[in-house]
Amino acid sequence: MNCQYQCSPRLTRRNRFSLIPCPVARIPASASLIPVLALLLLALAAPICARDYPPEVPLPKPMVIPTPVVHTLSNGLQVVVVERHSLPLITLRLVVKSGAECDPVNLPGTAALVNGLLTEGTERRTARQVAEAIDSIGGVVDNDVDWDSSYLSLSVLADHTDLAFDLVSDMHIRTAFAPEEIERQRKQTLSGLEVAQDDPAYVADTAMQELVFSGTPYGHPEDGTIEAAKRITARDLRDFHQRYYQPDNCILAVVGDITAKNAVKLVNKYFSSWQNSGEPVAAPSGVPATAPNRRVLAIDKSDAVQTEIRIGNLGVPRDSPDYLAFSVVNQILGGPSENRLFKALRTRQGLTYGASSDLICRRHLGAWVAKTFTRTPETLKSADVALKQIQSLQTHGITREELETAKSYLVGHLPLEFETSDNVAEKVLELLENGLPLDYWNHYAEKVQDLTADNVNTAAMTYLDTDHDVMVLVGSISDFKKDLKKLGHVRIIPLSDVDFGSPNLALPADR
Repeated sequence: MNCQYQCSPRLTRRNRFSLIPCPVARIPASASLIPVLALLLLALAAPICARDYPPEVPLPKPMVIPTPVVHTLSNGLQVVVVERHSLPLITLRLVVKSGAECDPVNLPGTAALVNGLLTEGTERRTARQVAEAIDSIGGVVDNDVDWDSSYLSLSVLADHTDLAFDLVSDMHIRTAFAPEEIERQRKQTLSGLEVAQDDPAYVADTAMQELVFSGTPYGHPEDGTIEAAKRITARDLRDFHQRYYQPDNCILAVVGDITAKNAVKLVNKYFSSWQNSGEPVAAPSGVPATAPNRRVLAIDKSDAVQTEIRIGNLGVPRDSPDYLAFSVVNQILGGPSENRLFKALRTRQGLTYGASSDLICRRHLGAWVAKTFTRTPETLKSADVALKQIQSLQTHGITREELETAKSYLVGHLPLEFETSDNVAEKVLELLENGLPLDYWNHYAEKVQDLTADNVNTAAMTYLDTDHDVMVLVGSISDFKKDLKKLGHVRIIPLSDVDFGSPNLALPADR
């Protein structure tokens, strides 16, 4: 008997457990097609089964954050504990409710320098000993300054909880401000600022911030300036630390594999001796400067081949009742979910590789800023397209599809912000710092889904303002200077003359 197929010894060697084809008798080709055709007809005639479709995806379960336990020590230190026993980890995050907005007027960057020195030695440990203590337990430390707050966070395995409390209290209460560490931190700051001052994106962002928040404590760069960094002394740092780093101006979040009872016990052990300085901590005040029409600042970087563009205006503080509605506005104009700016500037016009917007919400004020960049000859066209997108949303409102997509993104993205103990600590502290209820995140999805198109359109009409906004352009201004007046009242400053420590952003003419 002749075989139509032969067994392949190669296949057999490759896979000892594979099935080897068996010899079969040769049959006429026409006869072999009959069963195949019959099966094909049956398949076409049969109704489509449910399994031919992908299974239905169930609605996401509502995210539930355990209700934090809040305790206040006799010295005023507020403690918030969130038990999270899924992993043997613990995070301590200590927040000072004062940040860069508390910088002395003539010394911007003071808060940042104080915060940077927290991990660089204490009265009991040198900088090296602090680093070795953290490394020896596999800890992860993070510290930074922001507007309205400064923080230090330490995450360790739960077995090292006691040492974590010891280290965090030591770094905050007994910061050494050693001369050699101050100078090392100063050099790092100066080096970073020198590089940043030649970065068009940094220059555009900083200039926008100063113009939008002009007249308020938020109207300066949080990292400071080169001139201020050179002048800050050890006395300035100690004075700032003494005034703002006191227990009744701080919140300690404890999140992880620990009971609330044990957490409070350890807080009392390591923080109860911390005394207030007696100096009252007053919130900075100031009224934002206003203008009768749009302000345009053009910063000339003659060697630039593209222009950084920023368009913005004042927005809402974090505790505003319009925060969620304006968050949807931001998503639709320049967020990851919809992004009308990107679709107009990149997809349809090919003017840029990126366009977005930022919703900046601080404790006392807020802002909204659109951001993009383009090649120099397309600067005015790109600015005009961006302005028209903002105006179109105000005039014509949003679509139902945009509303649903933006809301779905905000709700779906929320769980990603609670993945780690440090994330949880940060989000819980956000509530306490801004006077929001502790169950805020448990009702967040519901409140977002309840937003209507009318809510969002009202927020857009209220807080977007293309008649009195601020525009910043950083690029080779000479290439489009003659047409700049079409945008509004324009002020041009050479990049070499920019001074972020000056109220008018420029160096003195007689320097």
